Amino acid sequence: MALRSKRSQAPKPIFRSKAAAAADYSDVYCERCGSGESPGELLLCDKCDKGFHLFCLRPILVAVPKGSWFCPSCSKQKKPNSFPLVQTKIIDFFRIQRSTESIQKPSQDIQKKRKRSSSLVVSKKRRKLLPFSPSEDPERRLEQMRSLATALTASGTEFSNELTYRPAMAPRSVNQPALEKGGMQVLSKEDTETLNLCKRMMNRGEWPPLMVVFDPKEGFTVEADRFIKDLTIITEYVGDVDYLKNRENDDGDSMMTLLHADNPSQSLVICPDMRGNIARFINGINNHSQEGRKKQNLKCVRYDVDGECRVLLIANRDISKGERLYYDYNGYEHEYPTEHFV
Repeated sequence: MALRSKRSQAPKPIFRSKAAAAADYSDVYCERCGSGESPGELLLCDKCDKGFHLFCLRPILVAVPKGSWFCPSCSKQKKPNSFPLVQTKIIDFFRIQRSTESIQKPSQDIQKKRKRSSSLVVSKKRRKLLPFSPSEDPERRLEQMRSLATALTASGTEFSNELTYRPAMAPRSVNQPALEKGGMQVLSKEDTETLNLCKRMMNRGEWPPLMVVFDPKEGFTVEADRFIKDLTIITEYVGDVDYLKNRENDDGDSMMTLLHADNPSQSLVICPDMRGNIARFINGINNHSQEGRKKQNLKCVRYDVDGECRVLLIANRDISKGERLYYDYNGYEHEYPTEHFV
């Protein structure tokens, strides 16, 4: 479940009574829907003073952003510039191991893994996870990586494919699955090998067949660029690890629960706003509509992996090429506001 905080409306004038301050905002209405209802979710542009509901904006905003905010007209919102389709630049951006074959052809490891596990996939009861299957065309893989580099650059995020532990945040030593409230399921040895295989492939430039696209309603979102089988590991949710107590008033829009401890002071979250991967661009479903729930094709699962809490996004059914990826942001704590998701 991705935790996101909600803040109040734009700051009220200082040294004014509550009644006077409320009166100043009584005639504010949303430029998109024309309604003045839900005043707590009306956001005022710091340049033109026009109002917009958070949920009427496209892409939707989940919380009032920190600092100044400008509406689409005043900010002259544009489609993000594409990252250069240059192999050397892409290799450097993602710190891919340099090799003449690293981005030319898929590794034989995945073929060996498929042969070894193919007889076990027939029965879903065994729940054996599958490694992703990279696109065979090296040019297409470059396009996929460029799409992610474009999204990360536009959001000011440094690429990282691992959990990161920074000074003044939670240290690695506190990431203990034993603290999970109710216990945490352990990733089996075979599934851990599959996860490690996925990591090795990515280090060599063999990436999941995913494309990040920009949608005017949803913002950056992720599509399957080829058929993906049920139970395939899509990606790990990564970023800076911090204590939840340090982030309760944070307006970060992509925080993910890592450890839900009995003692709240020990609970941890993943914060991908500074460092992250493709996981931060995968959207959530609208839990309040049947159509929204039908979109879900991934599940978000917390695992104990070799004594460390990790979060994986896994296909929970077969996914067709061109289908957008969605999972339930409220898979655990049911605190995320999704009623306005498209």
